[in-house]
This record gives sequence, structure tokens and C-alpha cells, in this order.
Amino acid sequence: MRLALVGDIGGTNARFALWRNARLEAVRVLATADFATPELAVEYYLASLGLAPGSVGAACLACAGPVKGEQFVFTNNHWRLGRRDFCGALQLDELLLINDFAAMALGMTRVAEAQRRIICNGAAETGAPALVIGPGTGLGVATLLPLAGGGWQALPGEGGHVDLPLADAYEAALWQQLFAGLGHVRAEDVLSGGGLLLLYRALCLLHDQAPRLASPAEVTAAALAGDTLAAATLEQFCVWLGRVAGNNVLTLGARAGVYIVGGVVPRFADFFAASGFARGFASKGCMSAYLADVPVWLVTAEYPGLEGAGVALEQALACVPG
Repeated sequence: MRLALVGDIGGTNARFALWRNARLEAVRVLATADFATPELAVEYYLASLGLAPGSVGAACLACAGPVKGEQFVFTNNHWRLGRRDFCGALQLDELLLINDFAAMALGMTRVAEAQRRIICNGAAETGAPALVIGPGTGLGVATLLPLAGGGWQALPGEGGHVDLPLADAYEAALWQQLFAGLGHVRAEDVLSGGGLLLLYRALCLLHDQAPRLASPAEVTAAALAGDTLAAATLEQFCVWLGRVAGNNVLTLGARAGVYIVGGVVPRFADFFAASGFARGFASKGCMSAYLADVPVWLVTAEYPGLEGAGVALEQALACVPG
């Protein structure tokens, strides 16, 4: 394969890299606000490496949102991408657009042992699906399937928008506080960066205390420093993430394991490992034994979305005749 370009584009940042010999090179992170169009961002990236349009023959961009049709509108930034215009401006032979969490799922096939931390011990079932779930700006969920002839298929979905699951009276009371402000309460409303702050405020209301923390970072820092209410917030966040992940495993039969990804949880990895996540994950009544030996890992790899975009491109081009 000729030199290729891979990208992982979110609302705030666009990560780009060259893909050569199945490896990432020259990773750069650009602010989407600095460029009017994705074409201009890619041209700037290539120029920073001394490369002109036409230097890369193919590209795979992982984009937040459902991918279909000629035009793609980015969910959380001002960019729009027309496939024909983009290929023309950058002189590309091939352009592959995939969902950002599909790329994240494919990236799990490249994660080394040193880039993941065991949260729940277990034995991955050969041939079964794996679950990839991650709190970040929102809550991403995808499924990773091994293919019979080799290779992988990633199934994106909108699992972050399922209803928030409740397991006891305390969670029901907390849900009532959330419902009063939100109406319908989705898992993503709590299990995300902004959701952590929302959960803290709901706990303050439930315990009749005035909130004194004003950002997710402040809540995390206070929890790790021993603040009682902030620690209770982080603990409930971990338990609810366990419940949602466990529900997904039951739905998908994802007995090959669960990968926890995204930028939120690694910020409190030790707290997470000691939290009630495992209890929330495996406490499923008569089906608890089904989850007891499903492994769970916290992924600490730096650029799994870019790695997954590279895997997707390799697989797509392998299927092109000639």
C-alpha cells in the first residue's frame, strides 16, 4: 500500500498521522477551530511534513456521527466533508470514512498488554464479540467481531443513549434528581465528562448540600483528595459504568471481553480499579454467573482511534480488486 493518511476527528481536535507499513508515523493534533474545512487542515498537516497533496494515495478518517452518503456533517464542529471534493483537493485515489467508535473498536486489535490494565480477571472466549465502551465528551459504545476468514468487523451503535439502569432505592432517588432536571435520563447524561459534574450536582441535591465544585476536573481532583461527596460521585459513576457495560455484554454476548476506553476513566485509574465497577458489572441476578469470568481492561493506549483507522484502511484496500 502507498503512503496513506489516517485521521481521528472529534469536536475540538483532529488527530492525523501517516500510515506506512502498518504503523503510525508523525502524529499531529490540530484544533478544528483553526481551519475552515477538513481539506485545509489536512493540507496544513501534510505541508508541516514537507508533503504536497498527492503524496498520499489513500486516507481513512474516523468521524463522530453516522457515516453514509456523499456528504458528511461533523456532529460537534463546523466542518462538512464532500467525498468527491475532498478527494479532488488532496488528490486521493481512495477515501474511507468510518464512525469514530468503529475505529476505536478496531484499534483494540492493536493494543499491547502494556497498554491495558486488568480491571476484572477472566478468560476471553475465542470467536465471541468484544465490547468497547468509553466515557468522553459522550459515551461511545461499539462491538468488535472476529471474522471467520481473518480480520475484524466493528459495529458502531448508539448504546450511550440507552436508559440509565437502576438497581436499588438509592439509585432510584438519585435518578429522580436527574429526571427533575433532564426529563429522560440516558446513560450518556451521567457517563461522560459533563455527566460527572451533573451527577455531582444531583448528589448535592439529594444530600441537601450546596455544590462547591464547578467542573469535572474539580470533582475528580476533590474525590482523589478525599472529599466525601466528590468521592461518592466518582464511586457512583464507576458503578453505573459497570451496570451499562454489563447490560451490553448480556445483549451482545460479548464474552471476548470489555475494553474501557476514552479520556475520562484513565484520569482516576487507581480509584476505578478499586471501585464498585466490578459489582455493578456482574450483579445481574440469575445471570450474574454469565459475567463472572468476562475480562475487563482499562485501555491506556495513546492513539487507538488512529490505529483503528489504519486497520480499517488495510482491510478495505485488501478487498479492492487489483
